[in-house]
Amino acid sequence: MKQNLKMKQRKTTIKSWLFFSVGLAFTIILIIIFPDRKAKVETFSLQILIEMLYILPAVMLLIGFFAVWVPKELVIKLMGKTSGIKGIGLSLFLGALPTGPLYIAFPMAAALIQKGARVSNIVIFLSAWACIKIPQEMVELQFLGIKFMALRLGLTIVFVVLMGVFIEFFIDYGKRKKEKRENLSKS
Repeated sequence: MKQNLKMKQRKTTIKSWLFFSVGLAFTIILIIIFPDRKAKVETFSLQILIEMLYILPAVMLLIGFFAVWVPKELVIKLMGKTSGIKGIGLSLFLGALPTGPLYIAFPMAAALIQKGARVSNIVIFLSAWACIKIPQEMVELQFLGIKFMALRLGLTIVFVVLMGVFIEFFIDYGKRKKEKRENLSKS
């Protein structure tokens, strides 16, 4: 069991480094093709790096506290397979509450998945983080009116929930199909 986990972690690490290498190579190629953009790329990259160095340590501490203090059973109860509407509502609320860049939400989503949260609830959480922000809603209300805010918020919630449900359906369908193929190849 431990060897399986180590192999999986190793594959994930290799994939991460491969993805980073491809992105870096692509960036270098683009800088060679468009040398006039080099200064902008360097400036933007440095800004993002500094932002991440400020934010990520705090996020990692919070994720660590979450991993230690929040029991797996609680996450399964509130956001797991049997959570239903309660899990959807909690995912929307947790995603809409904080402000900040989306890359902060990914470690939280990974921690939730490891603790047993449902895939649809994770998709809803990430989508709500990206599309629904309570301060943003207040600005929309002030400048665009209640009708616009309510319509946009309502449609966003509907489509975020539908997207989460569809993605979970397709992931489960793919898993079932893979298991079926594996069972057929064993017999």
